[in-house]
Amino acid sequence: MTQMGTALRDDVADGAGDVLLAGAQAADELGLSRGEFARAVQLGIVRAGPRTLGAARYARAELDRVRSAAGPPGALREQVETVAGAEAAAEVVGVGPSRFTRLARCGHVIPVGYRINRYRAVVWLYLTAELRSFAAREPAILRGIAPPEDRELMAAKTDLRPRTWRGRHIGLLLRRTADPWERAAVLASVLPEDELREAVPDPAERIVLAALGPPLPYGHPQVPAAAAVATGLLKAGPPDEIHRYRTSLDFALAGARGQSKSTGERGPT
Repeated sequence: MTQMGTALRDDVADGAGDVLLAGAQAADELGLSRGEFARAVQLGIVRAGPRTLGAARYARAELDRVRSAAGPPGALREQVETVAGAEAAAEVVGVGPSRFTRLARCGHVIPVGYRINRYRAVVWLYLTAELRSFAAREPAILRGIAPPEDRELMAAKTDLRPRTWRGRHIGLLLRRTADPWERAAVLASVLPEDELREAVPDPAERIVLAALGPPLPYGHPQVPAAAAVATGLLKAGPPDEIHRYRTSLDFALAGARGQSKSTGERGPT
């Protein structure tokens, strides 16, 4: 086993005597690839334990819980399986790629992730299980004429995929923490810089929010040109979307500031 795959085991301070494993070993124990395990964490199927030196660790009891809840062998992998691009997704739901693209652009199916290909184009990832569920639930929309609202969106060349992905991404991040400063940091991360400065005029608060901001999504490219394309997906675009996140940030900050007044410290307790 490689050094990366070796478990980093520490006694849990709460006295439960549990063992904490690094992500690579946790993935191995669940029979998942690194990418599949990252998707399971993203979706909240696997809950991270305490961080050690900035890296998430996973309790053995949590892995036992996930195995027990997953059911038959292979069921967990089925929950996190994804397909990349319109052609592969269209095959799952049984339509042509152009129709699937229209459905995705109009918000009927929501991506769970992205890749940036060598041409710097966004390749959206979809959960296979969700696609199958959609096909079973909405057979009419797969075969029939596009509804008027879809025709209006396509005539306006609207593409809701970045927006619906952001909504899903931010929602999943918010579900993973109850701390008001960390929740505020998640909401701040989606605002463009000028909007963030206007929403949070205190530079010290912006430093706290930046420090607590979520990591980049798994698979975010490292090559600068591709990373620039992907980074654009992380920021809200349409005015109404920006307004919604700003309103949510204002509410989260009110709670975070109230916490700071009660503890005498800025930041999470």
